[in-house]
Amino acid sequence: MSSITLRFLAEPSTVNFGGKVHGGTVMKWIDEAGYACATSWAKRYCVTAFIGSIRFHHPIMIGDLVEVEARLAYTGTTSMNISVEVRSGDMKGGTMDKTTECLIVFVSVDSHGRPLPVQPFVPGTPGEMALAERAKTHLDASRAAGQ
Repeated sequence: MSSITLRFLAEPSTVNFGGKVHGGTVMKWIDEAGYACATSWAKRYCVTAFIGSIRFHHPIMIGDLVEVEARLAYTGTTSMNISVEVRSGDMKGGTMDKTTECLIVFVSVDSHGRPLPVQPFVPGTPGEMALAERAKTHLDASRAAGQ
C-alpha cells in the first residue's frame, strides 16, 4: 500500500497553552501515519530517520476532524520518503483545510536494527511523479547541506 489516511477528532487532551492542538502532538500524528505507510510498503519494521520541512499553515482547533495522509513519494535502497499532509476542519462546515505538511524518511530494518532493502516504488500518475521528484530534490538538498 503506498498511502494511508488516519482520521480522528482533535481532543481536549491535545491542547497547548494557546488553546489549540499542540504542535508536538501534530508531529506525533505525522510520525504515526508515516510509520503506518512505510511499514505497509516494506512489510517489516521501519524506523524514522529524518523529518524535514515541516510547515504549519494554521492551527488545529479542539473538536476539529483531523486527517493525516501519508503517501509514499520515493524509495531508495533501504529508505522510503513519505509525504505527509495534515488537514482539519469543523465537521459542521464540511471543509478541510491543509494545516501542516512535511517529508519524512523511514528505513526498513531487521530485528537487530540493520537496514534491509525495500521494494522500489514506481510512480504511475503525473501527481505521483511530481511528488517523487519533489522528494528526491529535497533528499538531495538535505544531503548537500550535510543533514
